[in-house]
Amino acid sequence: MRAHLARVDAVIVQAVIAGALSFSHLHDLAAAAGQDGWKAWAYPVSVDLLLVAAWRRMRQSQRAGQAAGGPRLWFLIALAASLGANVATAGLLDLDDVPAWLRVTVAGWPAVAFFGGTLLAHAPHIQEQPREPAASTTAAEPESRPASPVAVELPAPLTVLEPAAEPVAASPPAPAPAVALPPALVDRVRALADEHRSTTGHPADPDAVRARLGLPPSMTASVAAHL
Repeated sequence: MRAHLARVDAVIVQAVIAGALSFSHLHDLAAAAGQDGWKAWAYPVSVDLLLVAAWRRMRQSQRAGQAAGGPRLWFLIALAASLGANVATAGLLDLDDVPAWLRVTVAGWPAVAFFGGTLLAHAPHIQEQPREPAASTTAAEPESRPASPVAVELPAPLTVLEPAAEPVAASPPAPAPAVALPPALVDRVRALADEHRSTTGHPADPDAVRARLGLPPSMTASVAAHL
């Protein structure tokens, strides 16, 4: 705890020293550029306020996952003004003979700071995205609930099953009527039947004879009538 407080105190002291030096350099530069009296003290306040406002708006935009190009631009402008004053008062610039362009820059700074501060102040309000709470690693203990009554299933009433109707047997299709064959075809049928009987010793099958003659299946009855 003491180490943490020591680090915080060191950061605060360093920030106060840096802020005081930068404030003094900006005052000296503004006074050398012709802004005397209270005006020379107002310039450091204007630069530091614009720097802080741009930094806060930039951080809000980044946390909300939005573009922060505008606030970043004004932050760099205020940082350049502060850093430029620190460098100019380090002996690189004769404060007794300030160039004209620097006088113009210092005189135009209030308008620039007012414009940037207005844009930052009237920018749409950015709502930060809420962070999702971390899931708890410990499982919650189950709550004690009263035991629910056990449902008892009653036997279903007996139902008398009626005998199913016997299926009606479908009548076989009526055989096709025999068609009279020409005498030449009758002789051919009988010759094939005799050949089969002499070869196998069994009567010939009408369907086999019909197939050998190349007749359609509907002629089987006609061939059987002549065997």
